[in-house]
Amino acid sequence: MKINDSLRPADLMPKIEVLWELSAGKILAIEETWDATRGSPVYTVEGRYASRGWTEWTQGFQYGSAILQFDATGDERFLAIGREMTVRVMAKHLTHMGVHDHGFNNVSTYGNLWRLMQEGRLPENTWERRFYELALRTSGAVQARRWTRTADGGGFIYSFNGPHSLFADTIRSLRALALAHQLGQVLLEEQDRPVSLLERLVLHAQATARYNVYYGTGRDAYDLRGRVAHESLFNTNDGSYRCPSTQQGYSPFSTWTRGLAWIICGYAEELEFLGTVSDEALDPLGGRGAIEGTMLEAACATCDYYIAQTPADGIPYWDTGAPGLAHLGDYLSRPADPFNPYEPVDSSAAAIAAQGLLRLGRYLQAKGREDGHRYWQAGLTVLDALLAEPYLSTSPAHQGLILHSVYHRPRGWDYVPPGAAAPRGESSMWGDYHAREVALYVQRLAQGAPYLTFFGPGR
Repeated sequence: MKINDSLRPADLMPKIEVLWELSAGKILAIEETWDATRGSPVYTVEGRYASRGWTEWTQGFQYGSAILQFDATGDERFLAIGREMTVRVMAKHLTHMGVHDHGFNNVSTYGNLWRLMQEGRLPENTWERRFYELALRTSGAVQARRWTRTADGGGFIYSFNGPHSLFADTIRSLRALALAHQLGQVLLEEQDRPVSLLERLVLHAQATARYNVYYGTGRDAYDLRGRVAHESLFNTNDGSYRCPSTQQGYSPFSTWTRGLAWIICGYAEELEFLGTVSDEALDPLGGRGAIEGTMLEAACATCDYYIAQTPADGIPYWDTGAPGLAHLGDYLSRPADPFNPYEPVDSSAAAIAAQGLLRLGRYLQAKGREDGHRYWQAGLTVLDALLAEPYLSTSPAHQGLILHSVYHRPRGWDYVPPGAAAPRGESSMWGDYHAREVALYVQRLAQGAPYLTFFGPGR
């Protein structure tokens, strides 16, 4: 990746303004045409959003996008969509016992609305606030209940695959536990035994850092610093680690770049959140130094890997070990080519990673670390590419906002246009949402507005 060291948030504002103009029409088009009986919209096929029954993990991005649109533009049509549809359809996600996606569905909807009230962007209403807070407390406790203990004395929130499965994605879904803890929630087990949601957040983050992130220490023959395994498998009888795995990547020994991006963004946000937690609360869990040190090591390693293994413009291919990359020559030295006949890029990974790079860069710069500037500029570089063609979807006939996103390459779920050999030209609900979220993040910085965090008014 070739980092543009001259970019500033204000430089991206013309592109961000265009994004919001396009975004408005696309949100309204989806609302006008979507049949809710089909489930949640997941990705586009020939420019129109379609569902894909696997787990219902994208509905929060649909209505969360409308809330972000209001946040960025003040257009109350989108606030009305976000509020009404959160009340109408999101309740089932609060007590969904079968997924690890609570931070995606519920923080994107109930959480964004609560945040706007915290910021004074919505008028204070005691009962409305209590509604959002009860939803967030419930969601965090339900997610924390999906718990597998590990042989080293820790544990993790297991994925929808079952108690043996630790997904990289879940690190960003920890936002549900963070908010619930912040609001004073605990999980009550048998005999009224209280379980700390902060403890489960910390233990899950430590397990992910230990098992899903590599540090170049010779763990196996493919141990490159910053490489990420999508999934780690455990023996549920004794909690022992068995091996890396993947659901959506090419191989357990290569890096699925969206999983890499979830790690980058998730740890950066949790490091910001820990700044609001007292030392007294962290001391029984190992202390601030050890907890933040583990998260920071994982965040920096994965950011460095992303920068090293991504093409010049900051847009990654879907997996760093995808076999067709061998046909592309020195593909890292030039911008990614979403129209190549061998392997698709994944713009959604870029949208997620951009925010993580920016947040980590800002966090480190505040601590006086020189590497913070590098990550910050890398995040702006990625976003600059993402907000322009061929990634920004300028056609009103296409319901997606960010093109060339990939969902599940191994299963062949992504649309391949006639005459093409690889997926291209389509969008995903999570890619569009995260593009809006990182655009809002940079917009606030450019305008001197309150710093954007999931846990309330930032500092």
